[in-house]
Amino acid sequence: MSSTPNTNPGNQTGERLRLTILGATGSVGLSTLDIVLRNPERFEVVALVANSSVEDLARLARQVGAQCAVVAREDKGRELTAALSGSGIECGCGEAAVFEAIDRPADMVVGAIAGAAGLKPTLRALKQGRAVALANKECLVSAGDLFMSEVARNSVTLLPLDSEHNAIFQVFETGNAEHVEKVILTASGGPFRTMPLAEMQSVTREQALKHPNFDMGSRITIDSATMMNKGFEVIEAFHLFPLSSDQLDILVHPQQAVHGLVQYRDGSLLAQMGAPDMRTPIAHCLAWPNRMDVPVERLDLAKISTLTFEAPDYNRFRCLSLALQAMKRGGGATAVLNAADEIAVAAFLDRRIGFMDIPAAVEFCLDKLDKAHGGRHMVDVDDVLSVDAEARLICRDWVAAR
Repeated sequence: MSSTPNTNPGNQTGERLRLTILGATGSVGLSTLDIVLRNPERFEVVALVANSSVEDLARLARQVGAQCAVVAREDKGRELTAALSGSGIECGCGEAAVFEAIDRPADMVVGAIAGAAGLKPTLRALKQGRAVALANKECLVSAGDLFMSEVARNSVTLLPLDSEHNAIFQVFETGNAEHVEKVILTASGGPFRTMPLAEMQSVTREQALKHPNFDMGSRITIDSATMMNKGFEVIEAFHLFPLSSDQLDILVHPQQAVHGLVQYRDGSLLAQMGAPDMRTPIAHCLAWPNRMDVPVERLDLAKISTLTFEAPDYNRFRCLSLALQAMKRGGGATAVLNAADEIAVAAFLDRRIGFMDIPAAVEFCLDKLDKAHGGRHMVDVDDVLSVDAEARLICRDWVAAR
């Protein structure tokens, strides 16, 4: 199956769509559950999975009447059991319990666990033949070839849930894929789009955490400020859509009204537009191939008045350039890219390195591991995680030396 699926993951009989949500207490999980709570007649929650937020997980499980709730951390198991006492909701902890939750019959799995921790659970959902609405970046950035081969092997419906990829999905004509010239992802440019390059050396944690349009997790916000996040999204699009790397482009678009564009050979440029609210792409996945009502702000073009676009500055946003290089190198290079970035961003948030040290750390790791893993075929998930662990170790050493 390709990234442009042609089967309906839900039920055609009017029954409720059975959902399992991985990463239920994160921003995507919460937005998904907001839609579920507003439409109880449309959805049935089979399982909710979170890493360690027991109190939030238990509250959400009670609200939606989930069949089961699972916390990935084994040391939180007793706490979750106590929090759900008397509810009738089954609960569990640890990796085996996460897999058991995924194995329960469901129509769709929302893959929103952040980081490399989401790789094994999401692959498990594929192997069970579940339709997957994918928000986890690592599945495609670190293990894109492996992940997409599992999608094809298991004939799974894969729906892109991130706003940019969902936007492209909405305007990418599957039957005319050979007539696509290029796909364009948009980026806000972050808070430092116009800051003099010299001043970026002294950017603080607080400055970098102020995204102009979205309220996101800390790592994603920093990745948006460095534009590494956009680099990751280009890598994801490379795997999701039948495109070569030369058919992918980026435009800086500060208003963030246009989320993705597809250019066709006849000169047509199709764009998906909307207010910046994750509930729109989530609802598109949950209702696909139909649509559903969502109480999001409507885009008022007259109020916005002006939409501007510009090419990205690759000197200012070195992380974006590194991501594109890793994509073209292929194999384990993108796994190294992701792992090194996660460690470098964490070090910046802990005030151990500067903002411009983030691309320096990533570049060091890519250069260090290029001969070993650049272009290397990832055989299985353990292979990916091995490369990931090696890159993290090298990046930690670089940070410590710094």
